[in-house]
Amino acid sequence: MLPILEYQEQFLHYLAQQNFDKEPRNLYEPVDYILQLGGKRLRPVLTLMTADVFDVDYKLALPAAMAVEVFHNFSLVHDDIMDDAPLRRGNTTVHEKWNVNTGILSGDAMLILAYQYFENYQPKTFRKLAKLFSKTALEVCEGQQYDVDFETRTDVTIPEYLKMIEYKTAVLVAAAMKMGAIIAQTSKENSRLIYDFGLNLGLAFQLQDDYLDAFGDPKTFGKQVGGDIIENKKTYLYLKALEFSKPKEQEQLAQLFSLQLEDSSEKIETVKEIFNRTGAAQATQKAIEDYTLKAFETLEKIDVSQDKKELLKAFGDNLMNRKV
Repeated sequence: MLPILEYQEQFLHYLAQQNFDKEPRNLYEPVDYILQLGGKRLRPVLTLMTADVFDVDYKLALPAAMAVEVFHNFSLVHDDIMDDAPLRRGNTTVHEKWNVNTGILSGDAMLILAYQYFENYQPKTFRKLAKLFSKTALEVCEGQQYDVDFETRTDVTIPEYLKMIEYKTAVLVAAAMKMGAIIAQTSKENSRLIYDFGLNLGLAFQLQDDYLDAFGDPKTFGKQVGGDIIENKKTYLYLKALEFSKPKEQEQLAQLFSLQLEDSSEKIETVKEIFNRTGAAQATQKAIEDYTLKAFETLEKIDVSQDKKELLKAFGDNLMNRKV
């Protein structure tokens, strides 16, 4: 097993070898642009790591890791169009840099390109990867639709929210890991368990993202702190605050989350104060810890050496304690 940074470096080296210098330029330039914008590269790293965990050369998993990363970025291009977002990772979004039509078409091309990377594998492995990928891609679309639906609903429940983030975020983390297991041709039970490990880790990751959006350090978070509050997103923090609040606070929260303001700084501070006072902030931290520990319980059942389990556990701990 390698240090996490080395998997990242190997993936970036493979990414640099991909040739998107094709015609028509306005189709492929945006693909290259979004893939070069950086990001955590969490999902492809997990694919490489998992192949290594199950004793196969991680380099065999590079095409699958690339498929995961291309698909993830395809979803970001289309999400940014739907959100009318001006920035992604501190840079101009694809639809702002080019136009909406280009963003839609280049995103569509990325979805096809993602599938093409599976052609590097033998038919039996290809079928398993493509089947998992199709299931996951559809779930991500379902998660995105739930997220859109929740924008206009005032009765979103915590179970509904957890289902939304499971589909929108966690299933791709889980699939990234299972792809590594499929390439390593490990047992069905190991593949199932590593998927469950990734799913719980993905849920913890998204809840941590929700928490950092409100309480992260602006210097390290990498995004505008309070963005979810500005956009009136009904996150786990918001739903827990509603659950724990008295009727007067519930009214105040609902009123605050109906506002679209030029300057939201006072709104952000008021909402954060409610999150703290009601115990919603602490409840969110507890949920992050619970999902991480659930992932670790699953990890113990996987048939690999203890030192490999410790490396995966260290990765989970780092995610839970991240500041970005």
